[in-house]
Amino acid sequence: MPSTLYDKLWDSHVVCQEDSGECLLYIDRHLINEVTSPQAFEGLRDAGRKAWAHASIIATADHNTPTDHWERGIEDPMAREQVEALDRNIRESGSLAYFPFQAADQGIVHVVGPELGATQPGMTIVCGDSHTSTHGAFAALAFGIGTSDVEHVLATQTLLMHKSRNFAIKVEGELPLGVYAKDLALAIIAEIGTAGATGYAIEFMGSTISQLSMEARMTLCNMAIEAGARTGLIAVDDVTIEYLKGRRFAPDESNWNAAVDYWWSIHSDDLATFDRTVTIDASRVKPMVTWGTSPEMVVSILGHVPDPKTEQDAIKRQGLERALRYMDLVPGTPMREIQIDKVFIGSCTNARIEDLRIVAQIVKGKKVARRILQALVVPGSGSVKRQAELEGLDSIFLDAGFEWREPGCSMCLGMNADRLNPGERCASTSNRNFEGRQGMGGRSHLLSPAMAAAAALAGHLSEVSEVMS
Repeated sequence: MPSTLYDKLWDSHVVCQEDSGECLLYIDRHLINEVTSPQAFEGLRDAGRKAWAHASIIATADHNTPTDHWERGIEDPMAREQVEALDRNIRESGSLAYFPFQAADQGIVHVVGPELGATQPGMTIVCGDSHTSTHGAFAALAFGIGTSDVEHVLATQTLLMHKSRNFAIKVEGELPLGVYAKDLALAIIAEIGTAGATGYAIEFMGSTISQLSMEARMTLCNMAIEAGARTGLIAVDDVTIEYLKGRRFAPDESNWNAAVDYWWSIHSDDLATFDRTVTIDASRVKPMVTWGTSPEMVVSILGHVPDPKTEQDAIKRQGLERALRYMDLVPGTPMREIQIDKVFIGSCTNARIEDLRIVAQIVKGKKVARRILQALVVPGSGSVKRQAELEGLDSIFLDAGFEWREPGCSMCLGMNADRLNPGERCASTSNRNFEGRQGMGGRSHLLSPAMAAAAALAGHLSEVSEVMS
């Protein structure tokens, strides 16, 4: 029977299946951070167990770590305790690789894993973080899990799960100039909604996807969870293989050809059937920006804040009205007239070297607008930071008035010192704009790195062309 990419990944990892359909799935790679792992390790100790396959673990501190003044250490007591607990737990259990706070290669786990070559096609990959879907860009079955599941994987290297349905999102054509993977992700969410892929695994396919770089593919799969999917997937091609070649944990020379031969088989068969299919015309995608408190509350930068009165569904209308109140926006306001207080360029969605190069091209020789209180550029890993500095990108950012930070999750979420104050409005390259996501009372507008750079220069949401003249 012809199989989808998801079917192949799932079937190759099923240990056993119950009559109910529940399956025991083997897990190849376990990514660990300091937030969702302490209770899991404590549970192991209480039960007298040890990590069953420590060589599957890649660990790093990222959520709670500060991104400036590293000489001060971690000043918040709770954050410091979580990071110190991770240190203790990894020392006791072992791992394939661990990058503690202030290590040269510390960074966001979803940036570190791929750049190490620890994320590989055909793997099942889990992490106590919802944006583990990022790794699906490598034709890996990757998804976030809860703390109890983290403990289960540590103890058994397996998970009890029900299989998802198959959802093909076909993107055809060429993205317009100035439109990026983040815009495409937001456009897809606008099309299907944040619950549109609930119960599904998304496979992104089509001519547009094949033209994307690995870093752009990671951005797209990172946002699959925001459409309700358990994971996002992209099949192996030359771009995948070229990216992995020579990386630290990629197959060595003696095993490389055998690995590549296997990887080429990891794709949906031509006659495979999907439970749902949506086709997107890439040429119609515009630079996108969210206006509300959900990623589906998004319009083109040329659009306007919507009017809830046009919504026929009473429940949805109430949601729109609440979002407008929280965001302090008036229906009909042009998106380009919304003023910004802070700018955040970073996160597991958009903190890779390709993202930073795009920003540098836009801001070189220019200055951040006076009204901007803070503009942060936060690399996704120590490796990204070193590469950016080698290329002189840090000097471009600093000259323009940005702060150049140490790697970490930073202002993506309010779990460290980088956060919004009540009422502050932020142009953010992160993945969520929920109420209080970036700090209690903070207001977030999700957009691409290019659009964030434009907002920093203009002082308001802006087209890139507006600041490039």
